[in-house]
Amino acid sequence: MTDKLNHEPEPKRTGFEEEYPFQSHFLNQSGLPYHYIDEGEGEPLLMVHGNPTWSFAWRNMIKALAPDYRVLAVDHVGCGFSSKPQNYAYELDRHIDNLCRFVESLNLLNITLIAHDWGGAIGMGAAARLPERFSRFVLMNTAAFRSQRIPLRIAVCQWPVFGPLAVRGFNLFARAALRMAVVKHKRMTAAVKSGYLAPYDNWGNRIAILRFVQDIPFSPHHRSYQTLLSVERSLEQFRDSPVLLVWGERDWCFTVEFLKEFQRRFPNAETYNISDAGHYVFEDAHESIVPRLREFLAAYPVDKRAESQCSDET
Repeated sequence: MTDKLNHEPEPKRTGFEEEYPFQSHFLNQSGLPYHYIDEGEGEPLLMVHGNPTWSFAWRNMIKALAPDYRVLAVDHVGCGFSSKPQNYAYELDRHIDNLCRFVESLNLLNITLIAHDWGGAIGMGAAARLPERFSRFVLMNTAAFRSQRIPLRIAVCQWPVFGPLAVRGFNLFARAALRMAVVKHKRMTAAVKSGYLAPYDNWGNRIAILRFVQDIPFSPHHRSYQTLLSVERSLEQFRDSPVLLVWGERDWCFTVEFLKEFQRRFPNAETYNISDAGHYVFEDAHESIVPRLREFLAAYPVDKRAESQCSDET
């Protein structure tokens, strides 16, 4: 059962109060507080983050879009201000299930999914299970299909002993991303760095960062392989849906090869290439992404009839 929680204390934002001024909300995910931001009114824009980020990554887009839309940004279990249990199935299927429960609990309709990194597989997985609730898709430097492309600097984090020590002990994965995932380094101010790292301040709180790395499936024997395969196969049903692909071309992880694969699967998709942006494309280029996103939303208005029909059915 998934219910709203109103008794959770407001999380501390020391050092990044102005960067992330939003009110916190929580849902009960099988007894675990699941944190999310819910700003503005209107058509729902659902923002789904990856690893090692959290809803903080979307802050500039939330501020810009909330005056005209209902902007929601979740924190996966183990991430951001959500609960960080030490004995938990940090697997793709579970993250997808949590997002589906979130969507159904808030009865979100005509959703525009905005996803980055792991958010692509999680978000498209939720859309595949609840296709009647999703209308448009904005995918940024992400994947929702199998790939053997993995940089060595990420692959080594899967190694026994070294991986836990590097990721959970020294927080190298999250710290390295602050520099390696952006091109415009001057934007990574002390407040921004503080915001990205704040939820991951000790060994226990970094568990999901490591589990996400360990959950990258390369072999059919991997626990999440079949889930990712199912997400991949489900992409076909959205072939003719409105899709905007936003890509930082200087991403060393989700390179332009991933973009080309999405373009193959979504031949009618619009593409917004950003030559001077990296993996954290929302840091390098949010000023240009927002107007491009507004153009996309205006060009593909949601079907209110479908929304009414779905609302009547629920």
